[in-house]
Amino acid sequence: MPQAPPKKLLDHMRDILRLKHYAIRTETAYLDWVRRFILFHSKRHPATLGAPDITAFLTHLAVEGQVTASTQSQALSALLFLYRYVLQIDLDESIALVRAKKSSHLPTVLTKAEVQAVLRHLAGEYLLMAQLLYGSGLRLMECVRLRVKDVDFERQEIIVREGKGMKDRVTMLPAPTCVPLQAHLVGVKQRHDADVAQGLGAVYLPFALERKYPNAHREWRWQYVFPSDRLSTDPRSGARRRHHLDESGLQKAVRRATGWPPETGELSHLSTQLCDTFAGGRVRYPHGASTPQPSRCADNNDLYSCPQPRRSGGP
Repeated sequence: MPQAPPKKLLDHMRDILRLKHYAIRTETAYLDWVRRFILFHSKRHPATLGAPDITAFLTHLAVEGQVTASTQSQALSALLFLYRYVLQIDLDESIALVRAKKSSHLPTVLTKAEVQAVLRHLAGEYLLMAQLLYGSGLRLMECVRLRVKDVDFERQEIIVREGKGMKDRVTMLPAPTCVPLQAHLVGVKQRHDADVAQGLGAVYLPFALERKYPNAHREWRWQYVFPSDRLSTDPRSGARRRHHLDESGLQKAVRRATGWPPETGELSHLSTQLCDTFAGGRVRYPHGASTPQPSRCADNNDLYSCPQPRRSGGP
């Protein structure tokens, strides 16, 4: 039998990224950096390049491209992945590059009055999402990826699956969001039932869960709390199904609610700062330090009820 032609470098790298269960966004970013690295060196194959060429590219990003330190670090990680796992080449020489200057911005933390002013200008599912960012401390992607099974109305809890660092955690569900969130899920359930009746209704399941539980991808409990209003094609499997809402929709809604000129772009991530205002005086700085924490029951009557403490030893 004739041998299949060897895969292209980027296709081979994509296969290894998926084998190691890298996120789709990391996959896209890494492939883009490798593509830019090849173009920077006049389309020479990376196997013919080495540490000095990597240094030249990363220094160009810092000096000419004026990229941030985190962007430069991501490019370095992509190239190290390429050489270590794809080309299987050990870089003998050290990479001594010009480092991009690290920024030291303080996080945007809103006052309670500012948060209430933003929430008053939101409606529908974007209002619910913003309330969860502020009241539960969810990150932006944690909110849009939230699934029905991870919302516990009886205990007023939300289970965050595979959060930052691939860690699970439990956070509170703000009491005033319970009734509107239940009403929202009624509409989502009706749309899901209509999809199932048309032979659709499947949802993405992480890792190998779809093979382990063949019917789980159509079950109601696995559906997204905030699904998209249109079907889309999965870039990996090619399956046509309903994904979660795009996070940029919430960012744009919050920006419109603030009345900030959209061309400035300075509040493009304001929706993510609602979780930094979580619990009314809770401030998370980039280096991990925090201010003394006030009682959420005493200071957040606008979003929280004060549930009774759970007795230990029970389910």
